[in-house]
Amino acid sequence: MNDAAIDYATLFQSLPGMVAALTPELVYADVNEEFLRVTGRKREQIVGHHLFEVFPDNPNDPDANGMRNLAASLQRVLATGERDAMALQRYDVEDPERPGHWQERYWSPCNAPVFGPDGEVVLVVHRVEEVTELIRARGGRSTGRTRVLEAELYTRARELQDVNERLRRAHAREREVALALQEAMLPARRQVGDHRAAVRYRPAVGALNVCGDWYDLVDLVGGHRLGVSVGDVVGHGLKAAGVMGQLRSALSATSRVAEGPAQALDVLGRYANVVDGAESATVVTTFIDFDRHTISYSSAGHPPPVLVHPDGGVEFLDRATDPPLDARPDPIRRPQADTTFTDGAILALYTDGLVERRREDIDTGLARLADSLRRHRAVDPETLADAVLLELLPPGGATDDTALIIVRL
Repeated sequence: MNDAAIDYATLFQSLPGMVAALTPELVYADVNEEFLRVTGRKREQIVGHHLFEVFPDNPNDPDANGMRNLAASLQRVLATGERDAMALQRYDVEDPERPGHWQERYWSPCNAPVFGPDGEVVLVVHRVEEVTELIRARGGRSTGRTRVLEAELYTRARELQDVNERLRRAHAREREVALALQEAMLPARRQVGDHRAAVRYRPAVGALNVCGDWYDLVDLVGGHRLGVSVGDVVGHGLKAAGVMGQLRSALSATSRVAEGPAQALDVLGRYANVVDGAESATVVTTFIDFDRHTISYSSAGHPPPVLVHPDGGVEFLDRATDPPLDARPDPIRRPQADTTFTDGAILALYTDGLVERRREDIDTGLARLADSLRRHRAVDPETLADAVLLELLPPGGATDDTALIIVRL
């Protein structure tokens, strides 16, 4: 039998477990017959309705967290394009025949993406196994041994839920502290003489995937010059934030006395060699000379800056790229290149969270960035930065944090 001979709609409806198809907006696109049977709903009560409109949390249970946990799992699938199996969940369901009466129910959910032709997630398959009868004792129908085992399983399930909740709160606290540390160490937006700069940092979705990205703007000695840099530390959380702060501070100090960006990265690479956690960090730095209308740049394994000329021409500054920091046991002098600009041009530096997507060549992301910068080049840097982030970051947030600097030259 070939694919053409298979009625997949009938196959979907006949699946033995509970299966639903959700849109990226978490609206039910379809459910199978088993889903309707177990939930006690009719198709018109589910299909076309938002997930949490049909199945809200039990308002009588102040500790109910099923809706929050399920929403987090579904958003992870939408953001990462990866399957997400959830821990056992208690998720009470309102009795469809007795409004206001809630049934204690336990579920084992798993969520998986369905991709469209462009590689984007277009649906989420939400498969659920009800395990209520395995969790709670069944009264006289259970043997004594069965009741003991079921009670023990119930206890272990509640303990697992408690552990998951404590871990979630601990991760949330670490995320909050790391973000506060990151915000304290990164410079704010600024006016650079007659030139304006906009800076943005967007943390990743998830509990810990934050605080590896950084940026810096430094007034350079001699003439009307500015150093602009971005970098990315491997890892996340408090440790990444600490390494980020050390590298940013070191490059900031080095740039003020270095002859050029290549020398600044030479010194930073030697410093990274003695910083635990700085291995394979990437960074690109540019020295802008507003008097001579030149940009000198050097990159240690980082995506190239983008220079957008007033006429709409786009230039990737990719002629001075070298391996990441601490990639060589015996560092050698890093390359450096120069380019020119005219008044009104735009320079953008960013981290890979802005342009990299799973199952997509990075050139696609770079082309998307170039097009966005070109189309919006006439607006002020603050508006331009917001427009770029809106167009390039996924609606649910990226899985890697993102830093962006835009300077009007």
